[in-house]
Amino acid sequence: MANTATLEIDEKKYEFPLITGTENEVAMDISSLRGATGGVTTLDAGFKNTGSCKSSVTFLDGEKGILRYRGYSIEELAEKADFLEVAFLLIFGELPTASELEKFHSDIKKNSIVDEDVKKILDAFPKSAHPMGVLSSLTSALTAFNPDSVNVESEEDLYNSIVSILGKFPVLVAWSMRKKSGLPLDYGDKNLGYVENILKMMFKVPNEEYTQNKILVDALDKLLILHADHEQNCSTSTVRIVGSSHAGLFASISAGISALWGPLHGGANQAVLEMLEAIKADGGDTKKYMGKAKDKEDPFRLMGFGHRVYKNFDPRAKIIKVAADEVLGDLGVQDPILDIAKGLEQEALSDDYFVKRKLYPNVDFYSGIIYRAMGIPTEMFTVMFALGRLPGWIAQWREMRLNKEPIGRPRQLYTGETERAFTAVENR
Repeated sequence: MANTATLEIDEKKYEFPLITGTENEVAMDISSLRGATGGVTTLDAGFKNTGSCKSSVTFLDGEKGILRYRGYSIEELAEKADFLEVAFLLIFGELPTASELEKFHSDIKKNSIVDEDVKKILDAFPKSAHPMGVLSSLTSALTAFNPDSVNVESEEDLYNSIVSILGKFPVLVAWSMRKKSGLPLDYGDKNLGYVENILKMMFKVPNEEYTQNKILVDALDKLLILHADHEQNCSTSTVRIVGSSHAGLFASISAGISALWGPLHGGANQAVLEMLEAIKADGGDTKKYMGKAKDKEDPFRLMGFGHRVYKNFDPRAKIIKVAADEVLGDLGVQDPILDIAKGLEQEALSDDYFVKRKLYPNVDFYSGIIYRAMGIPTEMFTVMFALGRLPGWIAQWREMRLNKEPIGRPRQLYTGETERAFTAVENR
């Protein structure tokens, strides 16, 4: 392949370098386009064809259904690693040794106490507040209790900020849920593993002893791993662009949470359950709704099937389907909503219309089913997504700062009025 690409504008030719990534992806470097052409820019709505950065964190091939963190396949990581190992891998680039992992977990636990004044902020929210709004606000508030900016030139400062957010974030997640449920706030147990402690902080009832369920622990561990990073998606791009102004880690993560909140991104698993509730309210006829999904004239939209990036299958969905079956089998949950979900799944996997279009259930579909079976409220689903995505956001923020990337500043194509004279108010 040639090393350059030629662009012709008004009979003038301009050459731009072609850059090849380690997985043989090819990108045309147009960073000099505007200067070389005297003002020409590109227009790419949604940045679907625009690489905003070079990154060594995650590789994704939507056509082939491939997802790798730092070169390791998502299938192997989900089977053999735990969430903290994957977090360390994403952030620091290599799987931890036993001693590194022990220190990492120990340092996270040391940083898991949240300033008591944060509870006052939480108390100010009504119970009706969406947990994602609460989580974003509390994460941003951490900046006030940690006012010093992170010195990214100092490995120690950077590490301390990372273990601090990894320690405090699960507490804020649990508090967001307990606030909604009217339960007293809990710090869990420092003697437990990272994921085990998250479950205890969320579900411990004051007058009962909390018992861990290994199947639920393993399922949540896998879910968090599957959600840990996903290349330059909306929320990750937000974290990077906010961080490019040299905003702190907590502020950048808070912005990522807000981006994740939308139903077209992290809110998709909540949208799945809301769709299932609507189907139940209408009688629960799955065949009827699969027919509506196939009707182009019908406004009904089937949530949790297909994926905007994966054009073949979502590799994460294959992994989590097994965990979903295990959780439902272990808990023996009798829930008409879950019965409807299983009905839709079977319809989609056997109907030629969906099979030919590769509209398989995706990770949002199965994660919503698991969270509901575990007793996590629907409004918390996106919060759980944020909990999993935290290491990816940290890794991407750290990479962006260490690479000294310039402040994000996209261009636009102006389509408004041309210059015109001001008209006094009495003459308008």
